[in-house]
Amino acid sequence: MVIKVFLASSSGSTAIKKKQQDVVGFLEALKIDYAPLDIASNEDNRMWMRENVPGEKKPTNGIPLPPQIFNEEMYCGDYDTFFEAKEDNTVYEFLGLTPPPGSKEAQQAEKAQKLHNGSGTEEDLDDDTTKKDLVEAEQNGDAHTEEDSGEKAETDAQEENAEEKEPAEEDEESRKVAEEEEQEEGEEDRVEDNHLVSEAEDDLVSEEEEEQASEED
Repeated sequence: MVIKVFLASSSGSTAIKKKQQDVVGFLEALKIDYAPLDIASNEDNRMWMRENVPGEKKPTNGIPLPPQIFNEEMYCGDYDTFFEAKEDNTVYEFLGLTPPPGSKEAQQAEKAQKLHNGSGTEEDLDDDTTKKDLVEAEQNGDAHTEEDSGEKAETDAQEENAEEKEPAEEDEESRKVAEEEEQEEGEEDRVEDNHLVSEAEDDLVSEEEEEQASEED
């Protein structure tokens, strides 16, 4: 395949000359083979170019201006589309050529193909793996937090129950102590009552003996 660049060697327009030099210089820098075809000195070249430029690409007067670029008979574009392709690093695609290995355009095409097939580069995969690990770590952290919260709540509930039981046990002990004290006081009262009864009986006995002694006298 031959890249054809239609030029005007004797153009009086400085803008056209600059555009032609830009296209030719860039192709030479990329070491892309091309064939310069002069439309100023060759009427056949001029007629062929005018006939093969698509109608939608022609200006309003119907006469396309150089430079115009073809790959054999396939129309590639004019200077404006060439400049856009150069800015986007897609000149080989613009020209209908396969980019050489190692070129920026080849790397971009390879990356785009991998993304289209659903597989990224190792670096992309590493990034995805790292993101996945971070998400899992965050999820596990949330789970641990919930578990810790549940354990803390259970511990707090147990402590509260223990605190509630302690006053109840203290009340029970106090009640038992009070009952024991009452029992002891009751026993002491009974002992004291028995003692009083015994003293009263002794007094009665003494009085009876004194009366008997008086009668005998």
